[in-house]
Amino acid sequence: MMIRLATERDLPGFLGLAAQVEQWFGPMVEEPGFHRAVEQHVHRSAALVAVPSSGGPALLGGLLFGADASGSPEPPCHHVHWLVVAAQARGRGVGRALMADAVRRFVPVPASIEVVTFGSDHPGAEASGARRFYASLGFVPAEPAPPGPEGGSRQVYRRAWEPRATD
Repeated sequence: MMIRLATERDLPGFLGLAAQVEQWFGPMVEEPGFHRAVEQHVHRSAALVAVPSSGGPALLGGLLFGADASGSPEPPCHHVHWLVVAAQARGRGVGRALMADAVRRFVPVPASIEVVTFGSDHPGAEASGARRFYASLGFVPAEPAPPGPEGGSRQVYRRAWEPRATD
């Protein structure tokens, strides 16, 4: 598997990933807003894809990432806007590789990273493994977030990224 910046040619792959998770996230494939979001992240070089090492056409996963441009003197806050791993690739380290690459590329330290994921009572919370996944990366549950477009509960997960102590 390789992680690389997404290009415009990856839009069909993002739509294929979106189709696999619409039951949890709500409509995306036919939503012009989702298409625009992917295109904007691609143009800002803030979209990553996981592809097979063999160069196959299907995406194994995709991630849309962004930073808070508030200009606050506090350490910057970065956001995982969207992260999906293809059903056939789940549990094989694709999401972890996408996150590691995003942190390496986009997150100076100190900083924090936030993601809005399913609330504990959302049907996708257990089935998708998203809450377990983010917890395994050191994210902690924080405040509730507004419901998703399908009406399900959401929660912010947050992780501080600090410089590593050197001896």
